[in-house]
Amino acid sequence: MSTPKHGPALDRVRALVREVAKFGAVGGLGVLVNLGVFNLIRSTTDLQVVRASVIATVVAIATNYLGFRYFAYRDRAQSGRTRELALFVAFSVIGLVIENGVLYTATYGFGWDGKLETNAFKFVGIGVATVFRFWSYRTWVFKALPAPAPAPVSLVVGQRDGQAGGQGGTQGGGAPGAPAAPRTPEPAGK
Repeated sequence: MSTPKHGPALDRVRALVREVAKFGAVGGLGVLVNLGVFNLIRSTTDLQVVRASVIATVVAIATNYLGFRYFAYRDRAQSGRTRELALFVAFSVIGLVIENGVLYTATYGFGWDGKLETNAFKFVGIGVATVFRFWSYRTWVFKALPAPAPAPVSLVVGQRDGQAGGQGGTQGGGAPGAPAAPRTPEPAGK
């Protein structure tokens, strides 16, 4: 039976592509929720831009947790939900600061606060924060389960000409030229 030349490396790349696709699907939904809530708040209230953005980000974080836990990373370790949730919140807050820091800088640092500009910089902030979130969630929050241990290798020892081992004429199955293992005397009566 032949094995693919680059099997394990190709399998890892395929797994990473699947993970990125699932993360992207959940993240895409999160972006829609984030931008939708942000624009809803902006059009129906007088809240400042960054405050509206923070509220929208928090709603998207809650949506994303459900998507990550039950879709993107459902095959990952599920023990320690309290720890997982605490880490998710901690890294999400860092992502929230990154995302809204970009918007804050554009709005209050450069005075770009029109609807189109705030949406554009909100989107840029989401993109920058997504890179951080992907790394932190997969590394710390939704850890991969350890690879299964390889099956134990069984040694088959055959008998040949009264000697144990499968290495031609060496005793005990050792390598040719290696010192021979002591022979055990055969029981009397045989």
